[in-house]
This record gives sequence, C-alpha cells and structure tokens, in this order.
Amino acid sequence: MGSTDKSTRPWWKDAVCYQIYPASFKDSNGDGLGDIPGIISKVDYLKDLGIDAIWVSPMFDSPQVDMGYDISNYEAVYPPYGTVKDMEDLIEACHSRGMKIILDLVINHTSDQHAWFKESRSSKDNPKRDWYIWKPPRYAPDGTRLPPTNWRSYFSGSTWEFDELTGEYYLHLFAKEQPDLNWENEETRKAIYNSAMRFWLDKGVDGFRVDTVNMYSKQLPLEDAPVSDSRFYEQPAWVNYANGPRMHEFLREMNKLVLDTYPHVTVMVGELPHTPDPKKVLDYLREGDKQLSMVFQFDIVDLGQGKQHKYHFEEWKLSELKNIVEKWQRFIEGGGGEGKRDGWTTVFCENHDQGRSISRYACDSPEHRVNSGKMLSLMLCALTGTLFVYQGQEIGMINVPKSWGIDSFKDIESVNFYWAMAKQSGNDQTELDYVMKSLQVLSRDNARIPMQWDETENAGFTEGGKPWMRVHDLYREINVKQQERDKSSLLGFWKRMIKLRKKFSEVFIHGEFEGFDMENEKTFAFGKKSVEDGGRKRAVVVCNFSGEEQEVELPGAGYEGVKFMVGSYEDAEEKERTLNGGSSRKRMLRPWEGRLYAVGCDLEREV
Repeated sequence: MGSTDKSTRPWWKDAVCYQIYPASFKDSNGDGLGDIPGIISKVDYLKDLGIDAIWVSPMFDSPQVDMGYDISNYEAVYPPYGTVKDMEDLIEACHSRGMKIILDLVINHTSDQHAWFKESRSSKDNPKRDWYIWKPPRYAPDGTRLPPTNWRSYFSGSTWEFDELTGEYYLHLFAKEQPDLNWENEETRKAIYNSAMRFWLDKGVDGFRVDTVNMYSKQLPLEDAPVSDSRFYEQPAWVNYANGPRMHEFLREMNKLVLDTYPHVTVMVGELPHTPDPKKVLDYLREGDKQLSMVFQFDIVDLGQGKQHKYHFEEWKLSELKNIVEKWQRFIEGGGGEGKRDGWTTVFCENHDQGRSISRYACDSPEHRVNSGKMLSLMLCALTGTLFVYQGQEIGMINVPKSWGIDSFKDIESVNFYWAMAKQSGNDQTELDYVMKSLQVLSRDNARIPMQWDETENAGFTEGGKPWMRVHDLYREINVKQQERDKSSLLGFWKRMIKLRKKFSEVFIHGEFEGFDMENEKTFAFGKKSVEDGGRKRAVVVCNFSGEEQEVELPGAGYEGVKFMVGSYEDAEEKERTLNGGSSRKRMLRPWEGRLYAVGCDLEREV
C-alpha cells in the first residue's frame, strides 16, 4: 500500500475527485432544478479543472424527502433529473475524457415509497416483512404506548414510527420516510447487491461512495441509549448502531459477491461517522481484507458542532484542527508492519452536508475571501491521500448570508431542528437566535445553494425558471465566468495547485506528514517528505489562520535548503526575494496567507 509506483497503484489513490449535487449543479431545461444533461454540459469544465473522477450524489428515483437519500427505486432516475439513458451518456462522457464516475450507494435505508417497504408494511406475514426492522411497542406503567427504544433520529424526534395497520414500529435512523433495511436478512442483502450495485456496475460506473457505511449492523438486542440530555426522551444512540458486530462481515461479503466479479478496479469510499479510533478505522481498510478503499472521517467538518445538539454551535481552536489533520494524515503509517502502509486516507473539508470551508475555517469577508480560499487550497493540495473537491469550492462559494431567515432554508435536518427547539423552548427568542446563528455556520443548506456559473440572473444556474433554492446574494461577485477571465482568481489557483499536486505526487499525495509548533493558535506549519527515496524530496507548508500578520519559522533539520515554490498571495515570490533574503528561516505571513517551499523537487517543473 505504500508503493509510489504508478504502475501498481489503483487509480483512485492519485485521483482528484469532484462531488456533484445534482439539484444544485446545472439546470439544462429551465425548470429550476439541476439535472443530468446539465452535468454533461460541464464535464469539459471539470476536465479543465484537473478532475479525474466525479462523484454524483443520489440521482435515483425518490420522493425527495431528504434530497434523494430516500430512494424509491435504485434502478431508475428521478424524472426531473433525467433518465437512465442520460446517466449512460454521462458515464460515456466521463470515460471518453479519461475520467471516472462514482455514485452514491445508499443502502442503510430506502424510501417508505420503495416497493420493498410497501410490501413489508402490508402485513406481519408478508414475505418482505423481515426486510426492514419492526418491533412491537412497549408501555409505560400508566399504559402509555412507547417506542421500542429511546433512540434519537438524526433529523430530531424518535427513530421509531408507529404503523397503525400492523400495530408495530419500524426503525428509521433518519427521516420517518427512510425506514432502515434489515441487513441480518440474507435475502435482503442479495436484493440490495443486485438492484443498487450490479445494475449500475453493469453500466460502467467505477465505484461508489457508500452512505453511512458502518450502520448496517445494529447491536442486538436493540436497547435504550444512555441518557445524555434529560430534557428529551430521545437520546443520541450511535453506540447502539454504529460499527456493529457484523459490519466487517457484511463488507467482505459485498466485495466477494459483487465487486470482485467486475474486472475494472472499483473504488469504495465509505462514510464512517462515530469512529474516532484510528485502529478501528484501519480495520475497514486493510489491503489483505477487502472491505473499503478509503473512508471519510468527519472530525474536521464536525468542528463547531455542539456536543449535545449538532446545531448548537461551539467555538473551536486552530490547534484542534491541526491535531485532526495530523491524526488522519498519520494513522495509515506503519499499519502494514515493517513500516508499510496498510490503508489509505482522504483529504476534504467540504461536502453536501457541511457549511462552506472559507466561512467555517478562514474568513469570508470581502477583503480576505479570495486569499482565505487560496490558503485552504494550498494546504489541502499538499496533504496525503485522495483529494475530494465539492462543487463551488474551487470558486470560493461561501455560506448563506446572515440575513436569511428559517424560511429560506430547505434542509429537513435544519428545519426540523429549528422547530423542535422552538417547541422545546416555548419559542424563546434567545434560543432561536442561537439556533439561527448555528445554522448559518453549520447547516447543510450552505452547500446546497445553486452553483454560481456567471453574473446573469440566477447565477447562470437556470434560464427562465425559478431555482428550487434561493441563489446566494453574492453570485455576481463569486462565479465561474468571472474567475475564468482572471488568472489570479481562486479558480485559477486551484487549477495551478492541482497540477502541482500531481507533478510532485510522491511528496504531496503519497508523502509522510510532520507537524510543527502544533500548539500555535494562529499558524499551521507542516512538512511532507517522499517515502521511497529516503525522504530526499521534501516540502514545507506554512499557513496563517488569522487576520493579522504572523511570524513563522521554517523547520531546520531535514528541511535545509527549501526554496519557495508557490504562495497564495500573487506577490509572494517577490516578497520572498525582497523581504526574506539571507539565511534566516523566519517568515512574516500576511492575513490568511499560505506558502509552500520544497527541496529535492525539480522546481523548473513548477506550473
């Protein structure tokens, strides 16, 4: 796993992947909703950016209670997005340009409108009854009917919904319209493999991003979760259903019965929440034990989330972010014994479920927005692992304006939480102001506003139609067309950094990480060194995570002779020549500035 020989590496290790949220990417027919033909129209844009693979969020047929994560038919496309033929055309458009395509694999649950669940709920003796998780009610001493457990749904309220027809509850970790599948049933698993996986693998998709990949095996018997917030009956219960006893067995079976039967190298990127222990994560990734290719760890995007309630924002320190980066950069080192790697990691700080990175980790004010975005790009492109970029990240899209009220939000999780807290607090204005402040930082809607393509009405996302969701107020200042005209733009910088990352892949994609001055709350400095040439090629990244000038010192031992390679400010190279000459290792970084230095790399190849 530690090899840097491109001829023996799977394609996904060196890939830059781009996540597309279909509803918000590009509308081709003026109905106000993004669609598959819209994605096809922008494949060349993605190729020019340097993208190697696209990840398309759920485009399957769905009632859209949870934006497509409630699937009613794995083998059909949501009609407003297009058709199966459109998907076949998208697969061909990617492959003909040397790009890969992966789809979301949402198999912890289906929609309650899926044919399987309709049969399951029709009667207790239906053959598909056991395809989902049903339990009888329990009763309080006074005779009050209660759910089988006290588990809290991710979308607020109970994870159990009572079904009047059969007099039992069904489990749904997410919305009540998303009943959990029963993975203990072998027949259910085989149906999932056929419908959700083989159908699309046969059409040429190159792999999957696997939704909630560690929740299929629940701890049995199902029991109450510990009480962590006595104000509510329902309690966080992930200890009862994440990383259950049969999870690894199920994933091994999935590989053996499905993935191993396809000749092309298939990637499986798992969404792995509630798994903070690196050793537990490696248990999903070991090369000789086929389960997952790599996983998304959420520590970095969880920064700021409340301990009891996700949307109760809490302040955090830069040292926390740095320790998280170091943890997931280094957890794969030595996992295979004798210094060899036995796992792989991912690099990301945005996706469809998170606020925008510039607004969360840097500064989205007009005077610092672009420099902040460039600094984050420089940092991310220098980190080891497979890089994932979320749509709009490359142009510096930011969180929704603070002036937006709850009526502008669409996300079921955000809206449900707001009204749950309104009810619980008796509409206390202080509490609701706190919730809105938190949503403006953390809400999933921050990532779901329409993509900003140009300065025309509706940001060029749709022509003639009303966008399904409100367009950002600043689309005339932040858009693709404007930045394509400006080589010094954030988009231009992302293109440059992606090229740099690929040219020096042995250092940036595959190198070893070393953090410096990790307790500093203003700056982040780290080193990277190549693995298989004794570390001859090395790089140093320094970033100022503050709005004031900060002094940093380049490391000495092992990094002697590093020379400036690229900086986030346009005049950074000039500053290096005029202000930082001589032998001093000290550098003065301007607000939200990042710089990259290297030794042993052929600087003449710098792009």
